[in-house]
Amino acid sequence: MKRLDKDAIQARLDTWLEVEFTFIHTEAAAEVIAALPGAEQRFILQLVRGMASTNVNIAHEFITRAIASLDSMDRKTIEAWALHAMDQYDQSGLHAAMKVVRDVEHFIAESHARSAGAVFEEEAGVLAHFAHGLAGRPLKLAEAPEAWTDTETIYLPPVVAKLPTPRDNFSIYKAMVAYHWAQNRFGSFRADLHARLADDPGAADFLSLFHALDTERLLACIERELPGLARDMTRLRAQLDGDAPPQGWEAVAAPLREPGTDVHAVIATTEAQLGRLTPPAPRFFQGILDIDTVAEVMAARLAREKKEFRHVLRDIADEMDQPPPRKATAPEDRPAFTARKVPDPDSPDGFRVELSLEGQPVPVPDIVHRLSTSIVQDLGEIPDEYLQPAGDGEYDPDLFRDEEEDPDEVWKGTYHEKGAFLYNEWDYRRQHYRKNWCAVREKEVSPGEPGFYADTLRKYGGFVRQLRKTFEAMRDEDRLLKRQVHGDDVDIDALVEALADSRDGSEMSDRLFLRMHRTERNIAVCFMVDMSGSTRGWINEAERESLILLAETLETLGDRYAIYGFSGMARKKCEIFRIKAFDEAYDDTVRARISGIEPQDYTRMGFAIRHLTRVLNEVEARTRILVTLSDGKPDDYDSYRGEYGIEDTRRALIEARRAGIHPYCITIDREARDYLPHMYGPAAYTVIDEVRKLPLKVSDIYRRLTS
Repeated sequence: MKRLDKDAIQARLDTWLEVEFTFIHTEAAAEVIAALPGAEQRFILQLVRGMASTNVNIAHEFITRAIASLDSMDRKTIEAWALHAMDQYDQSGLHAAMKVVRDVEHFIAESHARSAGAVFEEEAGVLAHFAHGLAGRPLKLAEAPEAWTDTETIYLPPVVAKLPTPRDNFSIYKAMVAYHWAQNRFGSFRADLHARLADDPGAADFLSLFHALDTERLLACIERELPGLARDMTRLRAQLDGDAPPQGWEAVAAPLREPGTDVHAVIATTEAQLGRLTPPAPRFFQGILDIDTVAEVMAARLAREKKEFRHVLRDIADEMDQPPPRKATAPEDRPAFTARKVPDPDSPDGFRVELSLEGQPVPVPDIVHRLSTSIVQDLGEIPDEYLQPAGDGEYDPDLFRDEEEDPDEVWKGTYHEKGAFLYNEWDYRRQHYRKNWCAVREKEVSPGEPGFYADTLRKYGGFVRQLRKTFEAMRDEDRLLKRQVHGDDVDIDALVEALADSRDGSEMSDRLFLRMHRTERNIAVCFMVDMSGSTRGWINEAERESLILLAETLETLGDRYAIYGFSGMARKKCEIFRIKAFDEAYDDTVRARISGIEPQDYTRMGFAIRHLTRVLNEVEARTRILVTLSDGKPDDYDSYRGEYGIEDTRRALIEARRAGIHPYCITIDREARDYLPHMYGPAAYTVIDEVRKLPLKVSDIYRRLTS
């Protein structure tokens, strides 16, 4: 690779570091870089250019220190150092970034641990799937200095590097998740230790012994529930928990490993052995107990779930013609629900809960199953007071709903990330993501002019009738399957081939029949509608008409679909407008929202693709499609324009494809052929040359996409 001379290098540095305004001196750095091999020169210069696009002061400090560190650091470590500094700038500002650049020794030590260890940020997705696959209340994962759980979230350290290989360190993460799941699933928090140990000077000693004894019980539970994982944990314990337990420990712990042992038995053993038995060193996966936070989180959840459970029982009573009295009455005058424990060897508690109303079995909907599972996990049973349906004075769904932030109010404040979805954004100059860069909120579209829907149907009445007939034919489409084992007719081609095979001594195939198969459509489609300011006028009207025609015909077809608008004003005000969610019916409310679609701000596209990818990922469907309706290229008033916006949008589309989603774009931008092939691919977009044709084309494009 050709080397650059000092003058060429200094000219680039002067431009990137804006020396005309910053008065930074680049001669010394250019001279050192000029002496490097060509590949090293370009590597350093590429990093400096990316950092300068973030902040010229960080770039200047970095180049000064990076040159001195070339002999002690490899390329991968230097690149990680630069990216970490830029991430710190994004998250915490210039001071934090400068600290990273200047304290290179600390970064090197930390990077060695990260290179051999498992990193939570990288493993969180896989660990979350593992946690969700375990029984009981769904648990979230988050980062913290030590492992622990508050009964709703499992907290894990940012890096685990206790063993030489990333694979073994990832297994430590899994062991931590399994252990803290077991604390929740097998009732470690059913005893109120917070109240029991309040103002007790010996609380720390009690908790230390209790935690160690309960760990013995939980390990036995994991062995019975997850034997494969238990074997991995035993292997890791042999490497990490080397010290033998104190004398007498095995004799005390053995009874706690028996099936059916609960937390109260652990507490009784703790009380009996306190001051007499020394607990062993904490297991590698054990983490800490925070009984104060556990008590707070559990109290809030129990109050919320009790209200929600009684509200659901009221709905069940109404459906079974056993409505509760319409005024406050004594509990004994209300319909009598009962809960019965039915033996279930597959349940960790050994039973499942069945509900009856006035002696009649009650079909358990999903929400009742979810609530009863969580309540039993916390309390070991469903108490009698939970089984009284809510009366009129007690019926208020808002009591158990989380209060949502008003996006318009939050935007006015200074902490725009509060309650928002946070998404990465690809910076092509860094060749790296800007982490949690876009703050995204969902909003509902306000209802629009009431006559727009009716006017659209009058305008396109004949076209709608034609589309409905076309889509009805798609819905009822049969497909002829050849070479079937069973069927309605003989497949002549297959029979001829089978006879020919038999004559040369080969075995005849038994796939000799034809069968008609009714095609089952299993499709979920999300329409992503550009609501930027540039859609004002004819374009906005054409978009709204297109969506009405599309929705009218999709109702005939029966495909699941959702409609969302998007717009943005810089990274901290990225808005998704909910027009129709997948689980919403196409009714007057949705029609009014379509009529109310209005131009907003700018066309920042990457965050919208990432958010709607997330929405589509939550839908069970064989085929998932994301269709964008837009009038132009990605653009925002900050740096999100030109190559930056195009490359971030392209990266978001790549992420969507990796998630199994098929993106497609319909645009009226006549210049779109200059950039859409790079973003979407040559066969994943359509350019419509006239705005007025948009309503007539969208449904036809959809038919071709999904047939």
